[in-house]
Amino acid sequence: MRPITQLPRQTAAAITTVFTDIDDTLTSDGRLPASAYQAIEQLFLAGFHVAPITGRPAGWCDMIARFWPISGVVGENGAFYFAYDQKNKKMRREYFASHEERAANQLKLNHIKNRVLCEVPGCAVSADQSYRDADLAIDFCEDVPPLDNLAVQKIKQIFEQEGAVAKISSIHVNCWFGDFDKLSMSRRFAHDILGVDLEKDNAKVVFCGDSPNDAPMFGYFTNSCGVANVLDFSGRLEAEPTWIASKKGGEGFVEIAEILLNSRA
Repeated sequence: MRPITQLPRQTAAAITTVFTDIDDTLTSDGRLPASAYQAIEQLFLAGFHVAPITGRPAGWCDMIARFWPISGVVGENGAFYFAYDQKNKKMRREYFASHEERAANQLKLNHIKNRVLCEVPGCAVSADQSYRDADLAIDFCEDVPPLDNLAVQKIKQIFEQEGAVAKISSIHVNCWFGDFDKLSMSRRFAHDILGVDLEKDNAKVVFCGDSPNDAPMFGYFTNSCGVANVLDFSGRLEAEPTWIASKKGGEGFVEIAEILLNSRA
């Protein structure tokens, strides 16, 4: 990981697309600061494709796609993308799995939920679970006292024992059934909505993140960026970002955005 201030100006000037995680990347201490939201808007108005790539639920993503100055959003760790056509007043929703498959998977996820709550004291079902379409989120520090790493790993282990995919974010352990992640749906979103081939245009994309579930994105993009709190997961990331901001959370995102915006000045 190299300081984002060392990103060559020529490299920054070639960036056209900004993908970003939300929790602890855009947010700071659980809140979205005005400076981070303003940075999103400035990037969007400057002509960048901007899209949150998040573990947050479908209900949240519908609102984000409608109201934020963005091109669209990938949610539930890659279960879907939503993109709102402002001109035609129409939301496009594309899922990895059919409605029938998602309904069947929810029955299996409910079984896993009961096992996790029984075997890992102190954890809880995420407060946003009611708004989810495809995955199960177990809270280990957002609305409950923080659990230690052994407990978090135990949650992940139970998910995997039950045959589910499991990913750890900065606040939740998420699990689902299906061969998707943030990267696979980002590819589909970029192709369908942005007209961008991520393989061909890799160097023109920046991804900003902070935690282990961002590792597929960190490993794929040449110019992946971490906000400073990504260092909290040092040694636990399957892939690390190329660049790192000096500040944490939303202020770290602002730092990255300013470098991209200034490169076009």
